[in-house]
Amino acid sequence: MAELANCPRCYGLYIKGSALVCQNCLKQEERDFQTVYAFMRKKQNRTANVREIVEETGVDERTIRGFVKSKRLHPAQFPQLTYDCSKCGAQIREGRLCESCTNELQDGVRKQGEIDQLSERNRKDDMGQVTYYTVKRDKV
Repeated sequence: MAELANCPRCYGLYIKGSALVCQNCLKQEERDFQTVYAFMRKKQNRTANVREIVEETGVDERTIRGFVKSKRLHPAQFPQLTYDCSKCGAQIREGRLCESCTNELQDGVRKQGEIDQLSERNRKDDMGQVTYYTVKRDKV
């Protein structure tokens, strides 16, 4: 069954489906993409950065970065296009995290793995053969 939702851009009501925005915003996004792509196809504009594209086309910076992130505009073709790292906000050209955040995450995983191995080893050591002793006391 279809779900009724508010569009995150214009706050209008729409039936939520595969699109994350209403039909009007979706059409506007497509017009914005065509404007940006037409600008970027010109040879002299291929090295333009996001600020220059915003100034020339009037399309919002967040929208342009969204096109790059969703791979509608490929950084291989347009070398100055970037988007934000999901963790720290640094400008990146591919993936979700910048190199430093990736390294930090990998270090954390490595350390957690070492901690898990040590705790597992300690647990196994503690579960060795256990001997219980009792003291027999004579009644006096």
